[in-house]
Amino acid sequence: GPPEDPQDLGDFCHILAQRYRGRVQAYQVWNEPNLAREWGGYPPDAQEYVELLRVCYIGIKTADPQALVISAGLAPTGTGLPAAIPDTDYLIEMYEAGAAPYFDALGLNAPGYKAPPEVSPSEAAASERYGRQRFFCFRHVEDMRQIMVDQGDADKQVVILEMGWTTDPRPESPYHWHAVTPEEKADYLTRAFAYAEEEWAPWMGLINVLSIPDPEWTEEDEQYWWAVTEPTWPETVVRPGYEALQEMKK
Repeated sequence: GPPEDPQDLGDFCHILAQRYRGRVQAYQVWNEPNLAREWGGYPPDAQEYVELLRVCYIGIKTADPQALVISAGLAPTGTGLPAAIPDTDYLIEMYEAGAAPYFDALGLNAPGYKAPPEVSPSEAAASERYGRQRFFCFRHVEDMRQIMVDQGDADKQVVILEMGWTTDPRPESPYHWHAVTPEEKADYLTRAFAYAEEEWAPWMGLINVLSIPDPEWTEEDEQYWWAVTEPTWPETVVRPGYEALQEMKK
């Protein structure tokens, strides 16, 4: 969870950026602070996060002015307090708390859930198959981008810190309802990049695919089913999603 004194993390970030000045191009400050489970079990609080972001931004920039600071990837969710705050609400609260000067690019997480990457938020909200929520699709990013525009922050880019689809086949898994086949996942990943290139330039920056797995992950771990390779080491065993990304036009 967050430190009792945010300045402690700011000081750490300063030393880190000082050590790796000119070698590390960007720093992401936290992950999914709009979820209590990612905020030390405490109810998420955008104002508290913005204070943490502010001191980290100052710490990094005073050590390496050329380094980029990316805000935390926000988790798409419709759950409210005390467990979570919807990412749209949380982002608005961040801006209201004065976040804009303290990040160079907005970090977002963009899982595709059950929907192909071209499905719009309104289509996802209207479909029982897709979960009847605007955030149950890759293009939910567009809702978040609109908030940036409305806040006068359109000159910044968005960085997708986590993107992908799960292939979790376990009926007992809470993620099973939106699982796709490995072949669908491979197709959706490449189509997502094509859609972003066609529709989101120039405001979309780096897109990170989730993920290369920890060698200790097993089929009992949620993350195992999002990965694009098998959790083998030192041997590399790739999945269809990896092969599709490797072969797609760059």
